[in-house]
Amino acid sequence: MKPLFQLSTRKYDKEIPLVKKAMEELEGNCKVKDGYEIKEPFAKAGWAFFNLELSADMASVIENSGMMENAGGFSISEQLKNFLGHFFESKGSNVRITKIDY
Repeated sequence: MKPLFQLSTRKYDKEIPLVKKAMEELEGNCKVKDGYEIKEPFAKAGWAFFNLELSADMASVIENSGMMENAGGFSISEQLKNFLGHFFESKGSNVRITKIDY
């Protein structure tokens, strides 16, 4: 199963380039091609929501490489969500991230 997360922001036009750049960098760090897919956004109550799906290969590399070492959480999915949230934040993005499916 591919990990699926929902990202949300009030400034989609500003955030989407930051998210894409961060994911391209993470893809390079993981040495994975086609490691993620960003789905079409939808708006609700002034927020833009869009889904981020990681490939099984990319999720496996992140889990097994030690990248999530300092990402708190009890489950792997929670640690992966926290890792991605901190990674986006370190790249200047202020998106909120929630786990949809893992």
